[in-house]
Amino acid sequence: MTSVKQQVVKAVLGVALVCAFALPAAAQDMKIGVVSLPALIERAPQTKAAMDALQEEFAPRQREFQAKQKEYEDQASKAQKDLAVMGETERRNMEKELRDLNRELTRLQTEFQEDLNLRQNEEYGLLQRAMLKEVQEYAQAQGYDLIVGDGVLYVNAAVNITDDVLRVVEANYQATSAR
Repeated sequence: MTSVKQQVVKAVLGVALVCAFALPAAAQDMKIGVVSLPALIERAPQTKAAMDALQEEFAPRQREFQAKQKEYEDQASKAQKDLAVMGETERRNMEKELRDLNRELTRLQTEFQEDLNLRQNEEYGLLQRAMLKEVQEYAQAQGYDLIVGDGVLYVNAAVNITDDVLRVVEANYQATSAR
């Protein structure tokens, strides 16, 4: 088993060396660019629009949660004030109501957060696919042979085209928003 691993490692190293020596000759004629997809998504106007839409979508539930939280705080405050004059049965009933309200509050918060996270992930996936498409279209239009994204350890500013792609993304967004 170990000898198979060693042979695979040797083969991979051999291919890497061949590519390393062949790459400089081939790269002279290639047009290469680097795009930071996270930066592109973060700065794209589509991201702000999507986040604003999510905010609007979840605003009613946020208000419901805040109202329930206020109800809990008001009841807890009232219970604290009236504790000294309450009978044993009244006190137990108030404590039970507070526990039930606290459980409901926790459940509402958990459901809200899970649903919000799910929708944010959906929107992020859509944004990611849209930005990749924009990068591909830009690369084809500008005659790039290779566009590199995440995982780049160093990039010369001359080949970083993130800002150029962002300008095209913004222009395309404004063109579709104007319709």
